Amino acid sequence: MSFKVPRGTQDILPEQTPKWQKVESILRDLSRVYRYKEIRTPMFEQTELFQRGVGDTTDIVQKEMYTFEDRGGRSLTLRPEGTASAVRAYVEHKMFGAPDQPVKLSYIGPMFRYERQQAGRYRQFVQFGVEAIGSADPAIDAEVISLAMDVYHSVGLKDLQLHINSLGDKETRDAHRTALINHFKPSIGEFCSDCQNRLEKNPLRILDCKVDHEHPLMQTAPKLTDYLTEYSGTYFEKVKEYLDVLGIEYVVDPNLVRGLDYYNHTAFEIMSTASGFGAITTLCGGGRYNGLVEDIGGPDVPGIGFALSIERLLLALEAEGIQLDVEDSLDIYVVAIGDEAKKKSVELLSSFRTKGISADMDYIDRKMKAQMKSADRLGAKYVIVIGDSELEEAAVNIKEMQTGNQEKVPFVELVNYLLEHK
Repeated sequence: MSFKVPRGTQDILPEQTPKWQKVESILRDLSRVYRYKEIRTPMFEQTELFQRGVGDTTDIVQKEMYTFEDRGGRSLTLRPEGTASAVRAYVEHKMFGAPDQPVKLSYIGPMFRYERQQAGRYRQFVQFGVEAIGSADPAIDAEVISLAMDVYHSVGLKDLQLHINSLGDKETRDAHRTALINHFKPSIGEFCSDCQNRLEKNPLRILDCKVDHEHPLMQTAPKLTDYLTEYSGTYFEKVKEYLDVLGIEYVVDPNLVRGLDYYNHTAFEIMSTASGFGAITTLCGGGRYNGLVEDIGGPDVPGIGFALSIERLLLALEAEGIQLDVEDSLDIYVVAIGDEAKKKSVELLSSFRTKGISADMDYIDRKMKAQMKSADRLGAKYVIVIGDSELEEAAVNIKEMQTGNQEKVPFVELVNYLLEHK
């Protein structure tokens, strides 16, 4: 019987992991610079958390969640996104009482959604996200968007476009909801079954439909920005002013609604405009979620955040032909000839590694020529060959592979030599 990786998942092999590690390092460094401290939450939560937080009418809850019953009869769900878990932790641990507000959090970890696999989209995927909870200042909206843009700029991406919109407050949404129902209802039979179900429950989600996005009624649908209250309109203008101050270019997209129920006021997506990237161009999405903390059992505290898929980030790098500068060097390879030489090699490797010098040797008893080829393949900076004569002299010729230069160095001085020449 043969086994394969489950559908919609992937193995990230050793030759690929340096790219992931590089991206993760950049993400953690940016989080540090912006002061978003890492939080680590469980990979599964009570199902009701996502039903209440993400929304019963969303595709995630209705179609994509991995839900199971544990042995105690409790309904649990593998997390499909990170915000609900972060907010749950914020409420449970009473972080709203911390002296410094807003509470700024970041996370990196696997998420799970049952959906059709396609380029850059998997059923298990790795998401980076940030949450700023406790401020209703438009400046924090601009900061969150700036951090998202900096992620992509830091890896060298250039073919980017930021789309923003305002989803308004409850008064705005109610007025817009009525207008949408009146607009779509006479012709709703021409739309997909999902849109038909959304008409009364959540008509705003019709605008996010991938099946009927070319339907003429989509182009003439009432714009949410036309129904903004004075407060919502002023708030959105201030967000745009801060983005202008930061020099961040954007496109106001009235059809940008995002796929989760908790969003209000500012919503944004970052798109890749690289040719050949694929049909789904969204790299990152986020927005404000005032009211979510209260829905999950906490106080009435505002919040904003975003999340991005690392898989899609790597796909965008590929589309733009960008190679990350990754560290995967080998400082020294030790070639051993004979049993006594092998014992000495094991001892030397330990002394190198203790000082942070990357070192390796042969473990399958290959001939000297094969070991030298291995050192070359691994990109070793230096190579030493240990045989009987080297053991007698307690010294070895150390060869710099790039130049071919050799220098005789006593065993006891090898560590210092390598530290000086790293």
